[in-house]
Amino acid sequence: MKNSYPQFKSIQIKNVRHWQTGDLTELLIAEGKFVPELGCQAELVLDGQGLTVLPGLIDAHVHLRDPGFEYREDIISGTRAAAHGGFTAIAPMPNTNPVADTVPVIRYMIDKAAVAGFCRVLPIGAATKKQEGQELSEIGLMTEAGAVAFSDDGLPIASASMMRKAMEYAAFFDRVIISHCEDPELAKDGVCNEGIVSTEMGLKGIPSIAEDIMIDRETRLAEYLGCPVHIAHVSTANGVECVRAAKARGVKVTAETCPHYFTLTEEAIRGFNTLAKVNPPLRTESDRLAIIEGLQDGTLDIIATDHAPHHADEKDCEFSLANNGLIGLETCFPLVYTRLVEPGHLSLADAVSKLTSNPAHLLKQPKPGLEAGLVADLVLVDLEETVIYDAASSLSKARNTPFQGFELRGFPQLTIMAGNITWDSGRLAAK
Repeated sequence: MKNSYPQFKSIQIKNVRHWQTGDLTELLIAEGKFVPELGCQAELVLDGQGLTVLPGLIDAHVHLRDPGFEYREDIISGTRAAAHGGFTAIAPMPNTNPVADTVPVIRYMIDKAAVAGFCRVLPIGAATKKQEGQELSEIGLMTEAGAVAFSDDGLPIASASMMRKAMEYAAFFDRVIISHCEDPELAKDGVCNEGIVSTEMGLKGIPSIAEDIMIDRETRLAEYLGCPVHIAHVSTANGVECVRAAKARGVKVTAETCPHYFTLTEEAIRGFNTLAKVNPPLRTESDRLAIIEGLQDGTLDIIATDHAPHHADEKDCEFSLANNGLIGLETCFPLVYTRLVEPGHLSLADAVSKLTSNPAHLLKQPKPGLEAGLVADLVLVDLEETVIYDAASSLSKARNTPFQGFELRGFPQLTIMAGNITWDSGRLAAK
């Protein structure tokens, strides 16, 4: 499937509110870029109806399952879901089959997304061959092919010596290592957060310290080497504090968290709810509040989804056997807006930065924005209408979400990538 929306050489969007000022404005697009004026009538004129316009969102952490696990998701369905969620660029992790540790796999991902035309794909290459933590992958060649960062994703590099080599080698090519911080021995066989809930449910838990000590290791290595490192999906209070302390020491560390960590706690798994089974696991209320504080003070730079689609059979089973992960591309901004911006935890400007300019900087992408001369990536969102989320509306192949029935605001109505419409709710009137 390819993007079948009609495309136009020039677009005028009237009556939209700018995300930074709240003022009504209009946007002009020609040949894929924002322009100060058109000089003639636009091919497409849209009434923005007072919707808020944001730069196109960027997700620094997704799983597209392609190649190898297309029964869960593929690049076409995943990028359609991304456009539906307001994203114009997403960075998939390398846990595919074959693993994204070679140039052909990197090029396959980029090219398939380009042909589909829904959303840019910015591949994250495997740091070690086959994600086995034993031998560095061809970081230089994959960088030339288009890899934007490197990670062994959910298979943490256990050897500090190997992580050192990966950090140094990636830095040489102006790339960053993204670390899934979890001590494999402490986390072994765990299926949820270690605590009262795991004890009451009779489940093997993963202690929060499994994350904390690995964050400390990565930041200490980065400090010693003078190399950058990015910490994926921070979920613990001590993890936030470790990143905060490292930044105070001048360490080149950035960090992300995900909507489920500032929205849910371990209580969500009660009743053996596999839809809330994720890795790292949902933690305690004090951890959730610490995540919000880390977003507020800039300790946590990026909000990513960790979009992890699964077939229904992989969730509709015994809790201990169920796969980790949830779909997140289409609920990300609504959760950010409803759970962070509306309660006053973050300004809209700060929230948007964590979804646009900060991930762009991490992934070595051009500056996002709405100014003339920049690539015309944008999303129009409705900040007023309350929607009861229904996973049946998802364009992903998967439906594994714990957010079914949540009342949310901020759903995208129109997404444009490089001047091309990639998602249209049908609400805006073309003239």
